[in-house]
Amino acid sequence: MVRSFRSIVFLLLGLVPVGSLSAAELPNIVYVLCDDLGYGDVQCLNLEHGKIKTPCADRLAAEGMVFTDAHSGSSVCTPTRYGLLTGRYSWRTKLQRGVVTGFAPCLIAADRPTVASFLKQHGYQTAIIGKWHLDFQYCDPQTGKPYRAQDFKSPPIGTKIPDGPVNRGFDYFHGFHHARDMQTVIENDTVIAHDPPINMLPRLTAKSVAYIDSHAKDDQPFFLYVPLGSPHTPILPTAEWQGKSGLGDYADFVMQTDHTLGEITKALERNGLTENTLVIFTSDNGCSKAAGIGQLAQQGHLVSGNLRGSKADIWDGGHRVPFIVRWPGKVQPGTSSQQLICHVDLLATVAQIVGQEMPPGSGEDSVSFLPALSGDPIVSTRAGVIHHSVSGHFAYRQGPWKLALARASGGWTSPTEKEAADDAPKAQLYHLTDDLGETTNQYLAQPEIAERLLNQLQEDVRRGRSTDGAPSQNDTSKINLWKSEKKK
Repeated sequence: MVRSFRSIVFLLLGLVPVGSLSAAELPNIVYVLCDDLGYGDVQCLNLEHGKIKTPCADRLAAEGMVFTDAHSGSSVCTPTRYGLLTGRYSWRTKLQRGVVTGFAPCLIAADRPTVASFLKQHGYQTAIIGKWHLDFQYCDPQTGKPYRAQDFKSPPIGTKIPDGPVNRGFDYFHGFHHARDMQTVIENDTVIAHDPPINMLPRLTAKSVAYIDSHAKDDQPFFLYVPLGSPHTPILPTAEWQGKSGLGDYADFVMQTDHTLGEITKALERNGLTENTLVIFTSDNGCSKAAGIGQLAQQGHLVSGNLRGSKADIWDGGHRVPFIVRWPGKVQPGTSSQQLICHVDLLATVAQIVGQEMPPGSGEDSVSFLPALSGDPIVSTRAGVIHHSVSGHFAYRQGPWKLALARASGGWTSPTEKEAADDAPKAQLYHLTDDLGETTNQYLAQPEIAERLLNQLQEDVRRGRSTDGAPSQNDTSKINLWKSEKKK
């Protein structure tokens, strides 16, 4: 009965099925985005130096596909989240470095389509349970006047939010803005509680499970976006998880985060939704220094595996992320893909799943990775993927080559840009197939390759898009590619 009704709904919406995917088989989509989970923190991705047990992520990988060359849009939080939801790099906006801090108008323009608004338009129920971190305003419920951050440690219960997730395509929101305001709990457009941050991960786990339970028998498919606040600071494993890893609080928190994934997958199984649900488990960037990276290394655990760097850096440890996909019947269990993808690709991918074009003026940098799920080559008009560090340093990736317009890490790992040697080249060029750890800079030895990648980066910036289509406009003209070039 449910399948039949859903078929009618999507046929009325003009759906053209993709390949063998019929309207009745349109999947639920669950996108679990961890916060500061390093590539090497998932044990099955780091067999030699992964000491933290992650049985739920490992099981998901065994049942699905691992992408070994997946990247976040940036090596820090906000820019990645913007790109994930819009299919557009965040540096095309006013945000050229760092992250946002709330108490300000939403970074996503009101008229810009998002993954949520697109799927909602095509019959999906949409929900976000977790961290937003894309700015919104907290307003007095009586006057509508925005509060200022300096006036409140936590906005009062009853505070209204006029430009949050429910105004950007989501039917439902339960969560918080960012880590330093985690105690402020929001539902839809209202602050509903003040709760100690240690309770947030259990709260998000319970709310995600409850959402799946409550929508299991609905006629519509759902898109559930779960951007967790863990294992980002504050690193607060609950009592039952403290000491579980034997490696410290961060490792305990990673294990608790993995447990959340397990509870979500159990809810899908319990409700008979596993077969027709696309689950993606990933992270917004690399592991933070706050995890105690050096101490973990002394215990044999490398948070970035064999990659160089970590959160905030332009090196791959800053933005190459775990990316595990399970979709029974569509994704062969126990497989892997070496194809290059990015979080900005979600919009184009869901558009291909539902058989519709992306809305005009959207997804300028998005390419569908749907073919890769069947083991086929990704069909792309994008020449390469652009990386961005916390300080706004750019890198361009094309095939095995990566050009980084930075003299050092471009982030927090030593040597930082200020610590770079006086004679360090103004850029770095690495052949990642031969040199995954980015140890041998070939910028001076391969000038033709460096120039080709630089020219493509400049063109992708100039056109306001990196895919084929009508030229678009960046929101700012102040995009500086060379942030560390020494002035003569």
